[in-house]
Amino acid sequence: METLRWRTGRLELIDQRRLPLEFEYVACTDALQTAAAIRDMVVRGAPAIGCTAAYGVALEAQRHAGAARAQFDTALQAAFRVLAASRPTAVNLFWAIERMRQCQVQTRSGSTRAAADAMLELAHAMRSDDIEICRAIGRNGAPLIAQGARVMTHCNAGALATAGHGTALGVIRSARDAGKRISVIANETRPYLQGARLTAWEMVQENIPVTLVTDNMAGHLMQLGRVDVVVVGADRIAVNGDTANKIGTYTVAVLAERHRIPFYVAAPLSTIDIAIAEGSAIPIEERDPAEVTGFRGLHWAPEGVEVANPAFDVTPAALITGIITERGVIMQPDAKQIRALFEN
Repeated sequence: METLRWRTGRLELIDQRRLPLEFEYVACTDALQTAAAIRDMVVRGAPAIGCTAAYGVALEAQRHAGAARAQFDTALQAAFRVLAASRPTAVNLFWAIERMRQCQVQTRSGSTRAAADAMLELAHAMRSDDIEICRAIGRNGAPLIAQGARVMTHCNAGALATAGHGTALGVIRSARDAGKRISVIANETRPYLQGARLTAWEMVQENIPVTLVTDNMAGHLMQLGRVDVVVVGADRIAVNGDTANKIGTYTVAVLAERHRIPFYVAAPLSTIDIAIAEGSAIPIEERDPAEVTGFRGLHWAPEGVEVANPAFDVTPAALITGIITERGVIMQPDAKQIRALFEN
């Protein structure tokens, strides 16, 4: 599937708020609309957010191609600001914006038309690269999945969370493609239900056996010996290996350690923030209380109740068996091993 696709003059995104009941694309024609799509969860998942942000900048560059350099640069600066403010935790967003900013600097000596074209080409390249990176993550992670494994995952780290193939679900897809008979246990992922709505849908589309469970069933299934391995994605990884992922991931990691079940994180290098020493420094997004008190017009909590709705939590590196990247697998991750990934 094409999570995001370019059509002349516009970016089209699968509206993930409407899945699995409806499948439709939302069109963005400028940076402001693109930022709103990221903020409002039309698109989500760190790699997909990064690619989307790159196209958001490219859209603004295309809109001002041919303008005077000062006007062009002012428009791009506004695009960088509005996109950077859309969501705080997924570092791929800021990684992509910085790459587009560097492209702006490198093309300053030419025309604004040439600069706009270069920025669009870079966005296309980042999208293509993301798909290939996810396939490499899948190839590296597939050997960790045994024949007949029952794989638990939390949230959605599939094709919908990337430009294609996926990170955690990419490992699962690659293991299946290698001929392994595997099945998936998808935690529903309260409160936004990415597991129930998106991961389960992807697995059904792929004909990979999947069982949907509520988040608070994970420990029970592990206690019964019905989970063999856990594979999740990531939104930001600190240099020491501490990993921010969808809220509830930390709980699953603690349960996995208690039951001696391997716990893997699958993520591209662009999700690793080498500027952050440890997980406590990762900004955690707090989302709308309405996501907790109800869903799609249905309300189940009393009016006036106080609500906490952190979108992510941080799993310490000590609970992570390995981090699966496009450059290989880091077992028992630490800062030394992670820094070495960037030295090649």
